[in-house]
Amino acid sequence: MFAVEVRDHVMIAHSLPSPVFGPAQGMHGATFVVDAAFYTEDLDENGLVVDMGLATNALAEALEPLRYSNLDDVPAFAGKITTTEFLCHHIWSLLRDAAKTTGLGDGGRLRRIRVMLHESHVARGWYEADI
Repeated sequence: MFAVEVRDHVMIAHSLPSPVFGPAQGMHGATFVVDAAFYTEDLDENGLVVDMGLATNALAEALEPLRYSNLDDVPAFAGKITTTEFLCHHIWSLLRDAAKTTGLGDGGRLRRIRVMLHESHVARGWYEADI
């Protein structure tokens, strides 16, 4: 597989209301570095996986509603625990939808997407699946 990966970041606030999260049960902030990788089995006639500009824009658009938000107040997340893993899947779903509707300059060759959120220099989570 060939892949192209783009990066952005997002600052959020949230709480993780379950005893398993210890002190993170309370309101706290996080700055996530977000990587999105796009996979194809072959390159196009220009030697590309996807258009990096379109992929960068799609990632920025997926993150925009989350920027500087308190995720506890986002209606779509009501009743959900917004863990790193949960957010990875949420962003992945938006990128999958963008790839299917507007395209990323891939001509329908895109096969897989991986979204990785770096919580810090020592911890990260991701979601990866075929589209």
